[in-house]
Amino acid sequence: MRKALIVILSLIYFPTVLTETDPFQNLNEKTHNFNQSLDESIATPVAKVYRKVTPDFVEVGVTNFTDNIEDVNIALNNLLQGKIKEGFSDIFRFTLNSTIGVLGLFDVASTIGLEKHSEDFGQTLAVWGVSDGPYIVLPVLGPSSLRDALARIPEAFMTPLLLIDHDRTGYELTAIDLLDKRARYLGLETIVIGDDYLFYRDAYFQSREFDINDGLIEDDFDDFDFED
Repeated sequence: MRKALIVILSLIYFPTVLTETDPFQNLNEKTHNFNQSLDESIATPVAKVYRKVTPDFVEVGVTNFTDNIEDVNIALNNLLQGKIKEGFSDIFRFTLNSTIGVLGLFDVASTIGLEKHSEDFGQTLAVWGVSDGPYIVLPVLGPSSLRDALARIPEAFMTPLLLIDHDRTGYELTAIDLLDKRARYLGLETIVIGDDYLFYRDAYFQSREFDINDGLIEDDFDDFDFED
C-alpha cells in the first residue's frame, strides 16, 4: 500500500517536480493576498477578542484540549514512520490526558515527562521518499507544498473528531481549534522582513525541513577550514 501511494503521488505531480519550486507564483500571490486580507479583516480581530475576553486558565484548557486531539494523528504518523517508541508514547499521552486530564483539558502527560511530538501525514510521505513538489498557497489554509496539500486528504480521516456523530459539534470543535491556533500566533506577522510572500514561502519550506528531520538540520560550517 505504501509503495502504491508513493507511485500514485509521483505520477500526479511528476511533471512539475522537475521544474522550479514556485511555478504557480502568479496564482499563489493572488491567493496569498486574499488570505492576508481575510486574516486581517476577520481572523486576527476575532482572535484578539478571544485572547482578550478568555481567562488564561480557560485558554490553556482549550489549547490542551485541541493538542490532545492531535495526539491521535501524531501517534499514527509516528507509527507509519517506524518511530514505534514515539508512537506508543503519543497513544499513552492521549489516553492519560483524556482520562485523568479530563478530556485533555489538563496536560497531565507532560508533567510526568511524556514529550509532545509534532508529526503529520505530509512528514510521513517525506520520510517515505515523496518530494515536496511545487509550492502552493491554499485558500484560507495558507502555505503548503503539493505533497502536503495532498496529504491533507487522508489526514482528514486520522482524527477522533470523526467519531463524533453530530455534525454541529464536529464543526464547532474544528472552529475552536482554528481560533485557538490563530490566537497562539498573534504578533508573529511583525517578524516578516521584506517581501511578505517570499518570506512566507521560504519560511514554510525551512519549517517543514526542520519538522521532517526532527529538528536536525544540516549546516555548511563543516565545509569551511578555520585553520590557518
